[in-house]
Amino acid sequence: MAYDLIIVGGGIGGSALAATMAKAGQSVLLLEKSTEYEDRVRGEWIAPWGVAETKRLGLYDLLKGAGGHHITSHVTYDESYDPDLAEQTALPLGIFAEGVPGPLTIGHPHHCQTLFDEAVRAGATALRGVTVTDVNLGASPSVTYEVDGEAHTASAPLVVGAEGRQSLVRKEAGIPLHQDKPHHWFAGLLVEGVDGWEDTRQAIGTEGNFGFLAFPQGGDRVRVYGGYALDEKGRFAGEDGARKFLDAFRMRSAPANEALAAGKPAGPLFSYFNNDSWTDEPFAEGCVLIGDAAGWNDPINGLGLSITYRDVRIVSDILKATAGGAAPDFSSYAEERTERMRRLRFAGQLQAALDMEFSEDARARRRSYHERRAADPALGLHGFAIMGGPESVPAEIFTEAHREKVLNG
Repeated sequence: MAYDLIIVGGGIGGSALAATMAKAGQSVLLLEKSTEYEDRVRGEWIAPWGVAETKRLGLYDLLKGAGGHHITSHVTYDESYDPDLAEQTALPLGIFAEGVPGPLTIGHPHHCQTLFDEAVRAGATALRGVTVTDVNLGASPSVTYEVDGEAHTASAPLVVGAEGRQSLVRKEAGIPLHQDKPHHWFAGLLVEGVDGWEDTRQAIGTEGNFGFLAFPQGGDRVRVYGGYALDEKGRFAGEDGARKFLDAFRMRSAPANEALAAGKPAGPLFSYFNNDSWTDEPFAEGCVLIGDAAGWNDPINGLGLSITYRDVRIVSDILKATAGGAAPDFSSYAEERTERMRRLRFAGQLQAALDMEFSEDARARRRSYHERRAADPALGLHGFAIMGGPESVPAEIFTEAHREKVLNG
């Protein structure tokens, strides 16, 4: 059967693009491998600039109505200064994008299902439990897949790879994937029964040999993350791994973390490397890549969803502007994404060096940075790029001169 667009992968990016293009009048085939979305400790936090992208796509009200929860303030804790002072100087998060009160959080499985259902309502042909067996690109793209024990082949002028880091579409297109070296381990866990944590406040902090992040989802649920050194691979392994992980949140420098440590695990604990990956050109004849399929940012920045929503917005804009029968030109998407990911890679490297290194030298560097930033807020502009978007701060922030100034004074 022939379609205008075939999308491989029905997660956040694939379903959002399917819904957007179906609403624009295109016939869309959306193919999703899973029969049920599961908690795999994927991103659940959308930065203010990413929230702005959901508004441009017309999806914000849908996500907010599905339980999207805004966080409006941020606290940075550290073993080098008083937690009371940290809380008194909490950063308001409504300053980064006009009309956006702060980041938006929503549980990943529910987020995926909400967008998949929206794609169906918009008129996309959306299938679950699909195994894609073959992807042909070039001048006459097609996808062969199996569902309910039967094989099918569908054709379209364009195939979208939205199936994540192990993208088959990327592989078949011969698009190289570049990766840098892992910096540290990062683990995530959904916690419920959290009593005493302000549910509109997110936090980050480092003490001893552990760095943490916490993002409330509303009610008594908080998604927490922890960073630890590469040589501590088995630190949170075993049946009691989740409890050991939560116990690591008990910090003198962040007394509010007691509420997190006393919570109950509400999902799996997964650990993974923190690193970046990117493609030089996320498209080829007959295909385009979005989301993690096109490369991902270091998870310490938490920008996977924001990156994906911008991908969807740019790609959908290009498709809508392409005349019928013409091949879309994705060169502007590739150019913007390359620079966007370069800047975010730089910001993540700085964030990791400051918050997820645990030697005495690292502690001294962090203490010096916090002291100097109090006098010169420009030292923290890489953090503003994470919240407001990589284009929201001057280009000179993403240079070696700025890196040297931040880390070494």
